[in-house]
Amino acid sequence: MVTKVYIPRDSSALSVGADKVASAIAAEAKRRGQDVKIIRNGSRGLYWLETMVEVATENGRVAYAPVKPADAASLFDADFLNGKSHALCLGLTEELDWLKKQQRLTFARVGITDPVSLEDYIAHDGYRGLKNALNLSGAEIVKAVTDSGLRGRGGAAFPTGIKWNTVLGCEAEQKYIVCNADEGDSGTYSDRMIMEGDPFVLIEGMTIAGVAVGATQGYIYLRSEYPHALATLNEAILNAEKAGYLGANILGSGKTFNLEVRRAAGAYVCGEETSLLESLEGKRGLVRFKPPLPAIEGLFGKPTVVNNVISLATVPIILDKGAQYYADYGMGRSRGTLPIQLAGNIKHGGLVELAFGATLRELLYDFGGGSFTGKPIRAVQVGGPLGAFLPESQFDTPLDYEEFTKIWAVLGHGGIVAFDDTVDMAEMARYAFEFCAIESCGKCTPCRIGSTRGVEVIDKITASKGKPDHAKSIQLVRDLSDTMLNGSLCALGGMTPYPVLSALNHFPEDFGLPCG
Repeated sequence: MVTKVYIPRDSSALSVGADKVASAIAAEAKRRGQDVKIIRNGSRGLYWLETMVEVATENGRVAYAPVKPADAASLFDADFLNGKSHALCLGLTEELDWLKKQQRLTFARVGITDPVSLEDYIAHDGYRGLKNALNLSGAEIVKAVTDSGLRGRGGAAFPTGIKWNTVLGCEAEQKYIVCNADEGDSGTYSDRMIMEGDPFVLIEGMTIAGVAVGATQGYIYLRSEYPHALATLNEAILNAEKAGYLGANILGSGKTFNLEVRRAAGAYVCGEETSLLESLEGKRGLVRFKPPLPAIEGLFGKPTVVNNVISLATVPIILDKGAQYYADYGMGRSRGTLPIQLAGNIKHGGLVELAFGATLRELLYDFGGGSFTGKPIRAVQVGGPLGAFLPESQFDTPLDYEEFTKIWAVLGHGGIVAFDDTVDMAEMARYAFEFCAIESCGKCTPCRIGSTRGVEVIDKITASKGKPDHAKSIQLVRDLSDTMLNGSLCALGGMTPYPVLSALNHFPEDFGLPCG
């Protein structure tokens, strides 16, 4: 009898030796004459426990973690192939608290299936959404996505159905679907996890989008630092084409949709949709003026749907189980689930998918286990390098787009970076300006000049504490931030004031100001 052993191929797992663990287990099995089939799955997202090895037993998959190559012999000695006890044994994977408390919809297959096996994907409910979509009109598909309440997961949270409906209503001989996979926010990795751990769900979501709006060509604009995702996506696309799920006459429907992966330009600003389109056209990644909107004049001047990875990867479950099924999760206008990525000074870093409404405190302590250092968590930055810094007094804010707007914060891509009480928030404000200065495309003056002046003024504030011109420097930071907030062409310059002003407002003592 062949025993299936699952070892992640996720790049984070590879970085801590997953390939070596797989080789060690394979060699030990051969030495002992054990019949083992090693399946390279995606990561379950419990990154502090990588490399996690799972063994398929009659009772379910049993997890062992964190496994090192040197542990192979002792695992076999303990009869781990039959799920027996070992110092690294965590029990049944599905019973782990970290996973049991989640609502995994978009990430339902990640860590469970072989990412490039089309048969495995279909066996776990894959392509049911596309098959349903092929029996609907474009307007009916768009209505389902609209009724689900799905909003963009890349930052702006714009309703996905409205964007699709705009493209559907445009008359054009060519339309495009573009996936923004230029995941550049600090502390974020959910896009990478989907592309490396369940690429078919993204491919299926883009195909449904193409069928819905009448687009026949799609592009995945992939972050250049993701070589493993590139290889996985290309292999999955090839397998989908061979099986008739991509290309001409998809599943005999007469519909056509072709898909390619394009490497990104390596610039943060290319995560902005119009800059991305410029780069995809082979030009320098400069932000375009709007209007016209990309939905009307996008890639090569044609109507274009531009969505984030998570938005597109969520579409198949909506077309499979219905708009209401998805809309039943969440709160207010924030429907469905959000993949949250815990990073920074956190004990248990990893991916958590929950319905909107969970609080930061729940995530930081119930899932994250508090800070890695054991010190109090002083601040968290939510939404990447352009997100606001939130103090402990705001940790009970529910994860909801509108609730975050009330406290002048953004959810963005769902990245949460934690800082303990040793952090200097003046340095973090300086870094925000510096990041903007480095990554600015240079097209607009508030972003290009304001960020550079911001670094200089923060340095003056740090050096002038207790001196007469200190108050003047503080006011100058506020004036610069106001100019950038209201005068920048895109979100890079327009949102840099979020981390700067939130640090200044919530942690004034780090800027030489009195508290309260």
